[in-house]
Amino acid sequence: MSHPIQLNGFHHVAYRCKDAKQTVEFYQNVLGMDFQLAIAEDHVPSTGAYDPYMHIFMDAGNGNVLAFFELPQQPDMDRDQNTPKWVQHIAMKLDNLEALNAAKVSIESHGINVIGPTNHGIFKSIYFFDPNGHRLELAANTHTQEQMQELHRVAPEMLDEWSKTKKAPRHAAWLHEQIANDK
Repeated sequence: MSHPIQLNGFHHVAYRCKDAKQTVEFYQNVLGMDFQLAIAEDHVPSTGAYDPYMHIFMDAGNGNVLAFFELPQQPDMDRDQNTPKWVQHIAMKLDNLEALNAAKVSIESHGINVIGPTNHGIFKSIYFFDPNGHRLELAANTHTQEQMQELHRVAPEMLDEWSKTKKAPRHAAWLHEQIANDK
């Protein structure tokens, strides 16, 4: 009998970048991330294929690592053209709304366009793009424990209804009503 897997968080999450140096500088200067390490090889360790790369690792706090690959031998990077730009994104957590508002001012001071804060009912977020075209989100939680318990409780029912109808279930309509009332 197999034992259940017990994950201990993400070791790292990796994306592609256009230029490793530019990417490190952006994440250091705009988001204050520490450049932890770089790995460069001519052959991919898992496959043995010749594909020179630079793999960079940025510290996102609390043991979370955001990594990037620069792949100069591959065609220019692009995004999934069948997926809207707002869907694929990297969301990072801030401690509170004050930190979120300060982050917006700081990021805008670098000449970067920032959307938000956007109220999601249980957290507020700002959105912007890195130099590679990756959409980034900074979020600060605003939820109560009771709200999260209720959302957790109705999640299976919502998923089941969605899988049958492909229409937004109303199990958490209170969340959207709360957002409307906060405006």
